[in-house]
Amino acid sequence: MTPLLELKQIKKSFPGVKALDGINLSIQRGEIHALLGENGAGKSTLVKIMCGIYQPDSGEIMLEGEACNFSNYREAIKAGVGIIFQEFSLIPYMSAIDNIFLNREMKNRWGLLDRKQMRRKALAIFKRLTVEIDLDCPVEQLSVAQQQFVEIAKALSLDARILVLDEPTATLTPGEAEHLFSVMNDLKLLGVGMVFISHHLDEIFTVCDRITVLRDGCYIQTLPVADTDVAELVKLMVGRQIENIFPVKTHKIDSSERLLEASIQRTKYDVEDRFHLFKGEILGFAGLVGSGRTETISALIGASGCYRKSVILHGQPATLHDPAQALAKGIGLLPESRKTEGLVLSFSVAQNITLNRHHKRGKIFVDARKDRDIVQRLIRAVGVKTPDADTAVSTLSGGNQQKVVIARWLNNDCNMLIFDEPTRGIDVGAKAEIYQLMRQLTQKGISIIMISSELPEIIGVCDRVLVFRGGHIVAELAADEIESNNIMLHATGSAL
Repeated sequence: MTPLLELKQIKKSFPGVKALDGINLSIQRGEIHALLGENGAGKSTLVKIMCGIYQPDSGEIMLEGEACNFSNYREAIKAGVGIIFQEFSLIPYMSAIDNIFLNREMKNRWGLLDRKQMRRKALAIFKRLTVEIDLDCPVEQLSVAQQQFVEIAKALSLDARILVLDEPTATLTPGEAEHLFSVMNDLKLLGVGMVFISHHLDEIFTVCDRITVLRDGCYIQTLPVADTDVAELVKLMVGRQIENIFPVKTHKIDSSERLLEASIQRTKYDVEDRFHLFKGEILGFAGLVGSGRTETISALIGASGCYRKSVILHGQPATLHDPAQALAKGIGLLPESRKTEGLVLSFSVAQNITLNRHHKRGKIFVDARKDRDIVQRLIRAVGVKTPDADTAVSTLSGGNQQKVVIARWLNNDCNMLIFDEPTRGIDVGAKAEIYQLMRQLTQKGISIIMISSELPEIIGVCDRVLVFRGGHIVAELAADEIESNNIMLHATGSAL
């Protein structure tokens, strides 16, 4: 059977880096094909070649048995290859319908914009997707899941035969992800071939038919989902056996030593949320998306206003009117979106690490030698894998970018770190390294609050867990109480 799309012995190099070294990939009609590998394995480069954004140095691309060479993304789209990037390509202030037909607006026989025809086609696509969208609403006002479906509709409006979905569930709730999987299965029945990239291995077994694994730019293996399991996939991806992704909780928490005590009332009519954080503890904030976890942290560090707030740090009252004051008190935040809020991507590793704190020689001049020595020490301490300190942070994998943010806060002598979705978009090997690093930090007396939507992460890493629902803390769990069913009962209100 002739594959819908086939890539043979694809090679691609960038200055100083061999990104792909002989990659093979075939996509059948009506197949969902997982593309797996650690960050930096070559997945993004391969799909960009597939979609004409990059051109291969050598190798063949076959579309339904015929050789093709997309010199740009527009040519790939015209041939029926669409990609939904991890970062949306929508214009925020434009409506859903205008985004779908951007630069391809339908015209009537007089050459005028035919909005009725565009609306009919958009409605037909969303009906096929079993999704209801306000077509006239600016996409910035839509939920993340709705924006995801607008991206899919945009690709389908091009009559895409092949659809590449890059981390499509990264910002979706479990219910929204299930709906997306249902839509993908419907597209399968219509003969659409899909490439699915995800770091959530459970999703691979839920929705995919076959898997191709890449490692360090090399093709490793293609195998049916039914013939493998999580342990084998992890070994293929990282080249080694990872016995336990979560570090053993051997560190004893001194419950007599509270680093933080906080009381927050976000609005005049809200109830007051009280919580505390012990020295050397990892405190988990669990709950569904929108349950109030990030909003509580934002109010704590002064990034957003609140009606009333009381904060005690190291036994002393503390004023935290804004994040700069929080940083001055030793509180560092690793934001949910590290690329847009945590890093300056055009800066080097060294510049990002020293961004908030340069060491000075005298009152004015930066002590470059001291900064360089400290940067090298921190790179080693947190295990950043980078050619050198002058490398642009944009070229690093997601896990290494996260480590650079950690290094910056350690450079600011932070004794409390807040991790908001710390392993989103990070592969399984890098996740294990981040978890190990977090545990090492607590052993040095640093306290951590971790916000996560991944229950295995909350259960495997945290010493204590606060569960949020409806904007407030509804339960505090410790020891054997930290269990998935128990957390979800509280998070959904079923425990009442």
